[in-house]
Amino acid sequence: MDPIIIIGTGLAGYNLGKEFRKLDTTTPLLFITNDDGGFYSKPMLSNALAKEKKPNELVNFDAEKMASDLNAEIMTFTSVDGIDPSSHSVSTSQGDSLSYSKLVLATGARVVEPPLVGDGVELIYTVNSLQDYTKFRESLSFVQHVAIIGSGLIGCEFANDLLSAEYKVSIIGPDNLPLGRLLPPEAGSFMKERLASAGVDWHLGKTCTVVNKIGNKFELELTGDEILKADIVLSAIGLKPDTSLAEAAGLKVNRGIVVDRKLQASHPDIYALGDCAEVEGQVFLYVMPLMQGARALAKTLAGEVTDVTYPAMPTLVKTPLCPCTVAPPPAGSDGEWQIEQTDDGVKALFIDKDGSLLGYALLGEAVSEKMALTKQLPVVMA
Repeated sequence: MDPIIIIGTGLAGYNLGKEFRKLDTTTPLLFITNDDGGFYSKPMLSNALAKEKKPNELVNFDAEKMASDLNAEIMTFTSVDGIDPSSHSVSTSQGDSLSYSKLVLATGARVVEPPLVGDGVELIYTVNSLQDYTKFRESLSFVQHVAIIGSGLIGCEFANDLLSAEYKVSIIGPDNLPLGRLLPPEAGSFMKERLASAGVDWHLGKTCTVVNKIGNKFELELTGDEILKADIVLSAIGLKPDTSLAEAAGLKVNRGIVVDRKLQASHPDIYALGDCAEVEGQVFLYVMPLMQGARALAKTLAGEVTDVTYPAMPTLVKTPLCPCTVAPPPAGSDGEWQIEQTDDGVKALFIDKDGSLLGYALLGEAVSEKMALTKQLPVVMA
């Protein structure tokens, strides 16, 4: 019997395996991963310093333990070189051609790389895996000042974590306020002020164009003829679905791998889950939708064909210096933000013309209202 092959051992791949084994304990499962197959939570990377966790301490279980728990085979340090939907097979860097009964792409997302020039560009750090983070953490042993390119969620979370460990942090971002895609202006201003008071050196409304290494320092050229110097540079401008394997196999791809509500791609017996998938035109890059998808797809793979559903899914921004939970309104929503602000927090509610709550942003002490407000939000996908 050909196995179900899952490409990827991140939160998407492993949680799918866990959910599937609750329903089916015998169907062969084969995971293929280009790393060591350790099970860890990628969102923990941006607050490991504050948690006083070393990189190796973030790993919950190694590949051997996961293989035992999931009654599965795990091929580590192996990349998938190609998918042949017509023969239901994948080829790997080990020279294998492996047949599958079902194939799941859980390939995650890739780092968006800024368009930079200069002899320091190749030395910029990005963090999208435990291996990336380990290298970044090693570099912190010898520096004091970190420049972060990107003022969105990832940049702000890393800034908060670095400040907790008493590093100097500068953030460069093109918007005039942090978290510009998630927060209304009043909430963005509150976040900016709170992190500034904690030590963030903001360079907003600017982009970085050139990064050079001069001696033991990096020199960043910003728009407006501004020069910023730092000991190391971290790029955190965002993620995009990793669709490379799907594209090469001829699967339909848009922003992500296009799948239906059953998470099935454009070829039979191939599915996509997590950050790499685009479900009815939407890409969800957070943990809660990933878990919803894993539970639904596990049922489908076990023989109970199931559509994925998404409830209201607020996002916790891991910035304890300025607690923040946000549930953005659906794109294109007709409504307006209603803002209540105090010295200790911001409560921003997005209300439509009928008076219904479509989204919120809660900062500071206002995060205490997140549970009550989340109950009022509409489901994302019924």
